[in-house]
Order: sequence, then structure tokens, then C-alpha cells
Amino acid sequence: MDLDSARILVYYIYGYDKYHYHNLYSAANNQAHTLTSLRSSHMGSPTVLETIDAYLDTVSLSRSANTARTYRNAMNTFLLTLQLNHIDPERTDAGQATLEWLTDFISDLKTYAPTTERLYITAVTGWFEFLAAENIAAVNLPGLRVMIRRRARRPGQRLPQFPQNAIQDVLIFAETLSSRPAEENRERLILLRDSAFLLTLADTGLRVHEACNLRRGDVDWQEGHAIIIGKGNQEAVVRFSERALRALRTYLNTRSAFDGNSGRPLSSLPLFARHDKGAGKRILPVSTTTGRAIIHTRVEQALGPDAVGSITPHSFRHYFVTTVLRASGGNLKLAQELARHKNIAVTQRYAHLSDDELDRSYHEIFNQ
Repeated sequence: MDLDSARILVYYIYGYDKYHYHNLYSAANNQAHTLTSLRSSHMGSPTVLETIDAYLDTVSLSRSANTARTYRNAMNTFLLTLQLNHIDPERTDAGQATLEWLTDFISDLKTYAPTTERLYITAVTGWFEFLAAENIAAVNLPGLRVMIRRRARRPGQRLPQFPQNAIQDVLIFAETLSSRPAEENRERLILLRDSAFLLTLADTGLRVHEACNLRRGDVDWQEGHAIIIGKGNQEAVVRFSERALRALRTYLNTRSAFDGNSGRPLSSLPLFARHDKGAGKRILPVSTTTGRAIIHTRVEQALGPDAVGSITPHSFRHYFVTTVLRASGGNLKLAQELARHKNIAVTQRYAHLSDDELDRSYHEIFNQ
């Protein structure tokens, strides 16, 4: 089913992701909760609960599993608000939806953290836009957005906190992993993989899931960069340091016999592979869970059990941005581009951590 011009206009004005609908309609024969099937089973409008199910189907088709889970939690909370206000989601027509429902919902979210409040409001706003796009309810979308701006709290900006010196110690430890003895080749591969993984996170600014999803063919070894599909399904170029490339080459050269016997093109194989007994001789990619476990294990080995939890996968990204700012004399635009921040205000939050001149001036004034 093609999107008609009216829907396209709604998407353009209100920013609703039309790819939700492309994906939904392309899989309509396999989905139980499409608007077509709902309307065919009702003389009037579908119920609130049915449209929420249909809306969440569109989210799950076009968003990550984590986002879909968060949106489902938000809509479950919204359903609870409706029930507390004596609105039965299973019996009430979705066409009766009003902005008062969202006002009540925002009021009920005051016990939540501001960031959670904003996220849940975004999810429920998407449902109202869904109703408008499908001509199920006459929703005043401009009024909805004005009401949100007036009533919703703005989350306070939190400055990134991470133990920079401890991360440097972990990276020094990571570089020594390649020289540690190993009884089996599999253990040797794990040491080399973990070393390359940690150095790659620190020197590229990759998010953990982006690093885990890399394939051998993504890396241009001559240019020292990789083209990835990052956050928001956006294509981006990521640069690798010389030490990260050295660690990767050592790891992949040691892995060459396994890769060569896989029967698959080398370019299609994961850059970081599993080497546990469960994988056997198969070349399987590491999961984000494994990526987090690598950090957990190596942090504990490098710094001791008390440090576990103080360094997360995202700590390496904080380290990367701060390192770029310090080395470039506070060049925010450079740091923004290398970190792939859409909004330079996100990069600005790191500037206080890299202003060495302020630190020196302060100590000259108060400590001399």
C-alpha cells in the first residue's frame, strides 16, 4: 500500500517516521495488528488498546529491540493512567482520544526521572501522531506539541563522569595481553581479541554495539578507517589509530586458519569473533553482552574487583571525546565530527573536562 499525499503531509509537518508505515504495510500479510485488519473487524473506530498494539508493531518493525521495549513500557504506563481515570482501553474507541489524556499522563510521570518522562512522552506522542496519520482521531498536533513544551520537565544536563586515569591503566594492560602466555590457541585468540577490542573502543569512539557489528570487509586497512551504519541508521566513517590497527592485524593473522576454513568470504566475517567452546569452529560475531563481559573481565584484572562497574563500554567513548578535545586545543567541531554527535551541545558537555588551561590557571591562583 502506497502512502497517500495526506499522510505524507502529516509526516512532513509532524516528523513522524514514515518508514514505520512502509515496513508495516510491506509485512501486512504477516502482521496481526494492522489497521486494515482492525477496521475490517469493526463497524466503527478500533479501540485504544488495538491501536496501541498496531502502533507498537510499527515501532518494533523499524526500531531496535531496546527502543521497542522502552516504547512498550511507556504505553503500558499510559494505559495505567487511562484506567486510573476510568477509561477502559479495551472498550473505548481510539477516536475519542483527547489531549487531556496526555495531560493526565504527564502529571502521573512527575515521580519519574525527567529523562524517563521525556522518553515516555515521546512514545505516547508518537501514538497520537499515529492516530492522526490514520485518520482515526482528530488530534490537534500543534496544540499537543505546545502543551508538551509547557508542561513537561526538561532533564538537567549531566556532565560526563568517567575515571580517565583508570581507563588509561586498562589500556596499558590491554596492550600487554598479546604477550601473556596461553595454553591453547583458543585462549590466545581471546587474549588478542580482547586487546584489539578495548583499544578499538578507546581510539575510535565506537559504541559497543557498533564495534560488535563490524565485519572484516568494513575496514579499509590502507586508509585506516571503516564505514559503519551507526546510531539512527546513519552511515559514517570511523578512523582507527595505528595501535588499534596493529592489534587488529595481530588478532586476525592469528585467526587466519579459522577464517580460511569457514567457507565464507573473508569480508563477510565478523571483525571480533567468538572463541568459546560453544562456537566450535564457526566464525560467529560477539554480541553486545560479550562486549560488556570483555570490559568487565579486563577491568577487574587490570584494576581489581573494586573497579568493576566504574568503567562501562560508554566510558571509552567519553575517553575518546575528551582525548580529542585535549589534543586539539578544544576544537569542538572536530570532536563533534569524530564522535558523530548530531548536536554540538552534546560535545560541549565534554569541554569542561579538557580545559587544561583553566586547571593550570586555577592552581596558579589558589595553590601557589
